Amino acid sequence: MERDARLRAGEVVKSGDGTLSLEDIKRILPHRDPFLFVDKVIETGVDKRIVGIKKITGEEYFFKGHFPGRPILPGVIMIEAMAQLSGILLLNKEECLERGAYFIGVNNVRFRKAIIPGDELRLEAEIVKMRTRLTKVHSAVKLGDEVICEADFMFGFGS
Repeated sequence: MERDARLRAGEVVKSGDGTLSLEDIKRILPHRDPFLFVDKVIETGVDKRIVGIKKITGEEYFFKGHFPGRPILPGVIMIEAMAQLSGILLLNKEECLERGAYFIGVNNVRFRKAIIPGDELRLEAEIVKMRTRLTKVHSAVKLGDEVICEADFMFGFGS
């Protein structure tokens, strides 16, 4: 957890219009390419909700093997993208700056449609319940208004 404190900027990252760039995201999350799955945040106006974007280009490393000739986004990558967006929401809260949030569980995962190169994902996350040591977040991946994947995440906090 000491390492987490060194990684963090120590302040809430804000923009005037409620968006966050990729550089802002990198100030909040420790993830880096090729394992950073949120390109930008388009809505952070409400303390309990966040909306992000991930463009699927087809150049991502996992498409070489998943699946040759018929590339589809692995479900675990969708789960990781939702967890990362949730992490941005939690780690950018004043009360969480020095604590660190850790993904500790996922429940009620549903996949409804395949994601292919060229798709632009709308990632949404909302805090359902926040306690001192545990938080539950509901998150979804959408194409337009259609829910493609959704899940409930549990996060634990360091001290």
